Amino acid sequence: MARIAGVDIPRNKRVEVSLTYIYGIGLPTSQKLLDLAGVDKDIRVKDLTDEQVNDIRNEVNKIRTEGDLRREDSLNIKRLMEIGSYRGIRHRRGLPVRGQRTRTNARTRKGPRRTVANKKK
Repeated sequence: MARIAGVDIPRNKRVEVSLTYIYGIGLPTSQKLLDLAGVDKDIRVKDLTDEQVNDIRNEVNKIRTEGDLRREDSLNIKRLMEIGSYRGIRHRRGLPVRGQRTRTNARTRKGPRRTVANKKK
């Protein structure tokens, strides 16, 4: 396995797909990085030379990925919660942040249903 940005990328996949296993790199970013590094997108990771891996590694190091990006994201969310913005309050309560409905759905954010007992008539 080639190790790039602290992540072991899969050996048997194409390079452009393997790079997407790194947090912060999607398919378009992966394609741009490979163009800048001068590496063919269709080649498999196991067929890369050491020189090509170093070129890719150098290009990946120029962008923010993995730990730095995760830290920045968490600090942004923490800042929203501290200033008391609407989005920060939604994060704090564990509710959807981007305007989705919560009367039904929203189970991913709210967690499993907690039934509320009805009052007897």
